[in-house]
Amino acid sequence: MQETKPHRQQKRARFVVPSRSDSLLRNFTELIGGPLGKHSSPGTVSSGPFTVERVLIILTVIAAVLAVLAKDYCRVNGWQTPGQFYATCYSDFPELFKNRGLGDGVFPFFTQGSLFEYPVLMGIIAGITALLVPGQGVGNERILGYFDINATLIVAVWIVTVLLTARINKRRPWDAAMVAVAPGIILAGFINWDMWAVGLLALGMYFFSRDKLVLAGVCIGLGTATKLYPVLILGAVLVLALRSGKLRAFWITAGSALASWLAVNLPIAALNPSGWRYFFEFTQERPAGYSSPWFAYNLVADRVQWTQMNAATINSLALYLFIVACALIGALALSAPRRPRIAQLVFLIVAAFILTNKVYSPQFVIWLIPLLALSRPKWRDFLIWQAAEGLHWAAIWMYLGQATSGGSVQHNIDMSYYVLAVGLHMVATAYLMARVVMDIWDPAQDPLRIHDEDDPHGGPFNGAKDWLRIDLFHPARSVFPWQPGTAVNTDDSKQPIERR
Repeated sequence: MQETKPHRQQKRARFVVPSRSDSLLRNFTELIGGPLGKHSSPGTVSSGPFTVERVLIILTVIAAVLAVLAKDYCRVNGWQTPGQFYATCYSDFPELFKNRGLGDGVFPFFTQGSLFEYPVLMGIIAGITALLVPGQGVGNERILGYFDINATLIVAVWIVTVLLTARINKRRPWDAAMVAVAPGIILAGFINWDMWAVGLLALGMYFFSRDKLVLAGVCIGLGTATKLYPVLILGAVLVLALRSGKLRAFWITAGSALASWLAVNLPIAALNPSGWRYFFEFTQERPAGYSSPWFAYNLVADRVQWTQMNAATINSLALYLFIVACALIGALALSAPRRPRIAQLVFLIVAAFILTNKVYSPQFVIWLIPLLALSRPKWRDFLIWQAAEGLHWAAIWMYLGQATSGGSVQHNIDMSYYVLAVGLHMVATAYLMARVVMDIWDPAQDPLRIHDEDDPHGGPFNGAKDWLRIDLFHPARSVFPWQPGTAVNTDDSKQPIERR
């Protein structure tokens, strides 16, 4: 009987068009005739040279030009204090080129006696790009050349990250426009080498979405060797592996990540043990960094004569709070009515790390931008958050300008306004976390799942059954591995299908 059934022709997947699906963007289409109608079919007619990916590249290049223009004052006048703060064009590249010996031929980790406060792969990038600068010494021309070389490479990584974000979810490539035009990247992309870690994590998530777990793990490990935060994705993989019973996916991904991280770090640890350890010692011993909640507390405590917190106390509190946050995220993942998407969990974990960490450098905002584009691609929330981050961006540089110039308060931003800007950044990030949590608990609000998708980023977890689920309100409906008669199959429908 089954052999005589007519073969159903598979429908061609259609793009989700933001001007139709996003309530905010729909309002901006009136000048060109309004949003696309429900009977229109974008993509069936040849788009000519302007494909989605080419348009995304053009948008990224335009944003990169704006990012370079934002640094123009320092490119023309040099990176001098306090002018680089007042002109909001500060970058670590010139500072490290001058003060870490990069301009004098020091190669981080390979030159004995050199100290570099970043992970190994970031030090290698810093050293290689220094070798590409012609000439000798640390004159203004070489400093500018070092900045321009690194900025150019970061733009290339930025474009790759945009394209990967578009390809991770084939039905929603336009969501990558958030990454292409993000004000946070325009303002902070050229501060440090964080974009390299962002790109490696995006590549890892792309491979994971294609079920290529070894390659995904390798990219995650390399990203962790550049900046530690990409390793946090393994927490999301772990809880989803527990919920679906696909533990092999976790072990393969984590094992590959560990192997690639060790492949980068072990030779350096053997070659230069003290230089390799310095990053970890520096991270442990450094006091609260600018714009962290701990730094803001110490500023207020100093003014009102409270007891300030030292580095050891902050380390303990930050670790405990992050562990609590991860435990809550794990409980949410295992008790939600429907298995969360991997991008949602990664966003929550990284955001929790940012809010509890003792350091919040201005460029950390770029960590979250691709994750938000995958977890909650809503332009209204995105722009509200970016506006808050933009205000914080201005406040931190004005505060540093005042702190380094020694100027009187009436000519600078007062500490209280800077603390308020830090609080605004934290509230905006927490707001996004709350919206993602609401999407997880009520999938009908999820921008992806309202289009009958399960988890296009989830790779082996996409459409998987529940192997472990704890129903907090109806314990009898919980799913446990030792109850093989009960399973929940999460397919492409909007609600899970219970099978007994």
